Amino acid sequence: MAIMRINVGPIHPSTHGVLRLIVDVDGDTVQRVEPHIGFLHRGVEKLMETRMYMQNPSYTEKLDYIAPLSWDDLYVSAVEKAIGIEVKERAQYARAILLEFQRIASHLLWLGTLCNDMGQLLTVFCWAFRERAKVLRLLEDVSGGRMFYVNLRLGGLNQELPPDFRERSHSLADYLEGKILEYPDVLEGNPVFMERTKGIGRLSKADAINYGVSGPVLRASGVMDDARKSSPYYVYDKVKFRVPTGRQGDNFDRYKVRYEEMIQSIRIIRKLLEIMPEDGDVKGMPIKLIGPSAKPDPVLVSRELPRGEGVIYMIPDKQRPYRISLRSPTFINLAVLNVLTEKVKFADIFSILGSLDVVLGEVDK
Repeated sequence: MAIMRINVGPIHPSTHGVLRLIVDVDGDTVQRVEPHIGFLHRGVEKLMETRMYMQNPSYTEKLDYIAPLSWDDLYVSAVEKAIGIEVKERAQYARAILLEFQRIASHLLWLGTLCNDMGQLLTVFCWAFRERAKVLRLLEDVSGGRMFYVNLRLGGLNQELPPDFRERSHSLADYLEGKILEYPDVLEGNPVFMERTKGIGRLSKADAINYGVSGPVLRASGVMDDARKSSPYYVYDKVKFRVPTGRQGDNFDRYKVRYEEMIQSIRIIRKLLEIMPEDGDVKGMPIKLIGPSAKPDPVLVSRELPRGEGVIYMIPDKQRPYRISLRSPTFINLAVLNVLTEKVKFADIFSILGSLDVVLGEVDK
């Protein structure tokens, strides 16, 4: 049969943003998928080189509008390292707790939209957004912003934590655990969900390593790599937690890894709340256009973001990045789409793409 070329996107409900896919099919069997990116390219790195250090978090947060706090933390940590500022002890706990809540919120949105991509409308989607809304309310009360936070400052946070932060966080963790534990009964007992995830979009361990994917996509292929374990930051080395991995590297394993990560994040939050010091404050330095001068030494910082390992390499100038390069995990993860979709059915493209958890703001930069 002749090969037919189908254009998907760039505006399509299942491409999770402005992503264009050029799909070659033989009948209903996919021969090749070529992602076309760049529709959201803003030149973020070059923009950041023209701004003072603490003018840039509003750019980095918009790279991943699903988990903005994670990129905010990565960038501010790079600036702190360049200047030589230590984060206050209590602020380290607060940042780690908030980052885990952000990871849960990100995974919940991913799960809800993945089910939508596979035609499992409303039930899990509404559940996931219900739980996510409660996490966002806490983050909003801590930062003052609902979608974008810009809450990190050099050495700490923008403002003190609410007086009931510990109690509310405990209560929220209990609530989330109770609800999330109900998900597998609905998802894994659903034959449609299982047929569209089990054995679909397999990524071998060797390909995962060779392509340089990271995060849940890498771990689902059986590689135990997590920056929180391999190069601990803040207070992650003070808590014990498990790094979930898969075996098959298929859609189901990518779902299962993210699901287990939410459970592990809840445990991390509980433990950090228990050992978080009572004394001390979390406030960092107020934003000033001219701040402490950075050293000229190159800076390399990595963080375990919800979608994989984010890395910043920066050559500092005194008051602004002279050169800065951002490694966005979803840009790398998207590169394996053609591998995962080889010889699958056309309809499976969208469940596979959904399982990669792509955010185009981060891909295009």
